[in-house]
Amino acid sequence: MSLSYIWIFILLLIAGTPVVFALLLGPGVSLMIDGQQVYLSALVNRLFSGMNSFPLMAVPFFILAGEIMNQGGITQSIVRFSQTLIGHYRGGLAQVNILSSVLFAGLSGSAVADTSALGKMLIPAMEENGYSRRFAAAITAASSVIGPIIPPSGIMILYAFIMNVSVAGMFLAGIVPGLLICAGLMIVTNRIAKKRNYPVANEKATWTQRGSAFKGSFLPLMTPVILLGGILLGVFTPTEAAAIAVGYALIVTLYITRTLSYKKLPSVLISAAVQSGTILLLVGSAVTFAWIITVSGMADTLASEIIQITSNVLLLLLIINLFLFAIGMFLDAGPAILILGPVLAPIFISLGIDPLHFAVIMCVNLTVGLATPPMGLVLFVSASVSGEKTENIAYEMLPFLAVEAAVIFIITYFPSVTMTLPRMFGFA
Repeated sequence: MSLSYIWIFILLLIAGTPVVFALLLGPGVSLMIDGQQVYLSALVNRLFSGMNSFPLMAVPFFILAGEIMNQGGITQSIVRFSQTLIGHYRGGLAQVNILSSVLFAGLSGSAVADTSALGKMLIPAMEENGYSRRFAAAITAASSVIGPIIPPSGIMILYAFIMNVSVAGMFLAGIVPGLLICAGLMIVTNRIAKKRNYPVANEKATWTQRGSAFKGSFLPLMTPVILLGGILLGVFTPTEAAAIAVGYALIVTLYITRTLSYKKLPSVLISAAVQSGTILLLVGSAVTFAWIITVSGMADTLASEIIQITSNVLLLLLIINLFLFAIGMFLDAGPAILILGPVLAPIFISLGIDPLHFAVIMCVNLTVGLATPPMGLVLFVSASVSGEKTENIAYEMLPFLAVEAAVIFIITYFPSVTMTLPRMFGFA
């Protein structure tokens, strides 16, 4: 089988074809050119078998739980709680934006949902308080990449599914990198705020005010605690945890906080269904593409070429990080993980890298790509929400991207940063 499907796939992407169709048309057209139409039925079978998986049920359930929390106004309580904690520091609203992203990550696991929900609330508020619009949009986009890193994470579920890695182990491994990015962004924001004399958001909150704000956000913030706790204690599987997250979100928003009405439920369900359908179709087409890569022998060829570059594992990790960072600029994290995971992971596992360690390196790297030009998805969402030009936001984001790149290299060359928690619970 020739490798023409790779070039067809690349040409289709350059022409602006949606990734799903490019993944299917590339192999399909290539097989017809090579006169191997007999394999076309196998492509269709792979497409459906790629979607027909019980572990993948976690993805639509987590998306639905995030939609329920978002539509239920939970975002406001999280922002309010964050503001009572750090709103009194210089550049307080920017710091609130970052902390809110961390807390919101435990509910949605989506960078796009984070950018949209928090951006609509905080970007106008920051602009009114003396921040430039481009800075407000930049910090919103930069901090939103924490969403798919701190559990629960849809991207990590996809990687775990296609590479047979423990979901719980990946969730644990993502906690410290997410917190490192949060800390780094806060330090840089503090320096920028002092240099530009950005305002203090509000006076220092009393412990009573903090307690009141915490009470209002306590139940939503318990979501990741319940999910991770249940998974680690063996009470339920990650897929069952996703279903429990939906039930918990409905109880909280419909009956306790009463911030979601039954009238809004159809729109919530439709939105979650559309997002889920898109992702599952993408998974099926990516599984098909990965199968073609294996059958054609490209994976073995690429592995031998990479190993011939150098025998130094540390240098190979540097090269692959630069490669993934470049890929992340043009390809969304989900498709990149589904396509490249089966090709790259076996190479580095054979070189002695822990499967869980490489999984986190890849997921964090490609997640940061969501905020990098020219094709960063959250960059476009932030531009849409703020009304600011994409190139202006990208320029303002450079210090934040430097922080995120530094974290990637820390977790690459200091495995204990990511592997300590998984090892404590027996996942590595």
